[in-house]
Amino acid sequence: MSSQKILIKNGTVVYSDKVEVTDLLIEDQVIERIENNISVSVDREIDAANKLVLPGGIDSHCHIEQRSASGLVNSDTFLSGTTAAALGGNTTVIPFAAQYEGDSLTNIVQKYHELAENNAIVDYSMHMIIAGPSDDVIDFQLPKLIREGHSSIKIFMTYDRLRIDDNSIHRILEQAKQCGAMVSVHAENHEMITKKVKELLNNNCTHPKYHTDSHPVDGEVDAFKRIIKMSEETKQPVMIFHVSSEKGLNEIKKGKLRGVHFFAETCTQYLSLNSSLLSQSNIKEAAKWICSPPVRDKSDSEALWRGIEEKVLDLVSSDHAPYSFDEKGKFFMGNNPNFKEIPNGMPGLHWRLPIILNNVLRKQCNLDLHDFVRITSTMPAKIYGLYPKKGEIRIGSDADITIWNKDKKVTLTDDMVVDGSKYNPYTGFEVFCWPDEVLLRGHTIVKNNKIMGKQNTGKFLPTKLSDYI
Repeated sequence: MSSQKILIKNGTVVYSDKVEVTDLLIEDQVIERIENNISVSVDREIDAANKLVLPGGIDSHCHIEQRSASGLVNSDTFLSGTTAAALGGNTTVIPFAAQYEGDSLTNIVQKYHELAENNAIVDYSMHMIIAGPSDDVIDFQLPKLIREGHSSIKIFMTYDRLRIDDNSIHRILEQAKQCGAMVSVHAENHEMITKKVKELLNNNCTHPKYHTDSHPVDGEVDAFKRIIKMSEETKQPVMIFHVSSEKGLNEIKKGKLRGVHFFAETCTQYLSLNSSLLSQSNIKEAAKWICSPPVRDKSDSEALWRGIEEKVLDLVSSDHAPYSFDEKGKFFMGNNPNFKEIPNGMPGLHWRLPIILNNVLRKQCNLDLHDFVRITSTMPAKIYGLYPKKGEIRIGSDADITIWNKDKKVTLTDDMVVDGSKYNPYTGFEVFCWPDEVLLRGHTIVKNNKIMGKQNTGKFLPTKLSDYI
């Protein structure tokens, strides 16, 4: 991208620790100056009076064009997924390259790069899912990939084709510690889920509402205890993904209070939705909200908001995992599937930031604007080794900026969907904020809700274990 000199005037600039009305000067794709009354010759001046000037969002947990355990590929391409991300105010995403038993991790990562290259509208890094933890993968392929800038690993404690045993988890944690990598975990007790699924199906409990019962909260609690203990024993920090319940949150709190150094996140759906959505008599409608872990009770959502306010939870991601709302996605097993036959996942890249920011602006939680920046931009950048180039408005950082109209009322609808899911799980939600303009490294990629960037605008961001970790 060619370089431009841009001046953003009189915006309410929000950092992770303060808010001020000031000017920003962007030059050579980075933030050059932050001060009042900047007066220089520029290529373009943006009037941001009465607008919020925030760092671009970093969605550090999203599935784009990824092959799932069932063999289905998510309904997004890198173009459609990063288009949704940009329109929702994001400038960086971290999706997953998924390796299964018998796959070469090196080859999977290379193929994933080929999917992303020349198609991404926003910048991207990469998590590596390891579901086939052979000696060659752990001892040889993994260290090389970490050195090449793939410093994030994801492991699963459940799902037949994804889960790995505790011994393999220990080995990966030790290798991550030696090589300087971060490990993220889908933590649920596999045996509890398997037993409950069998019991429900044997009793003809097939409706989507039973998906929630099939993932007992105690399974989350048990897995949290185990992975926190393994993190403590190996002294390797982990990120516990998508905390969904109050009981799970309490286990996170206990681990942190006793001094274990690890991280935990929750997602938009666990803060905003509840399990009653799955109880609709129309199976097809109910299928929209099947994800794992499942959305739970309103009381769990309220507890998770408190967990963010108290900094027990470190960030909020989308866990964007779209399956098209048709026979190629949610209903690939037929029009009358049981809950186990419906792919797990819902779209979220487009909706995370407006929904969370709306809660902050409307005082529906005890968070302020710099908390919003912290949980949606700064902390993801720090945890995954992108800080300080990403995640904060500061001199020398990439000019990844989202200018928000904090007085624009938008009702979320299915018609707004640009990802491959064909539906919006938050249809009917009203938000009183929306991005007016999104800049990636100083170049406008979204303006007035339209994509301005080209599909090869985004670039790969190699990562390394940050000093923060």
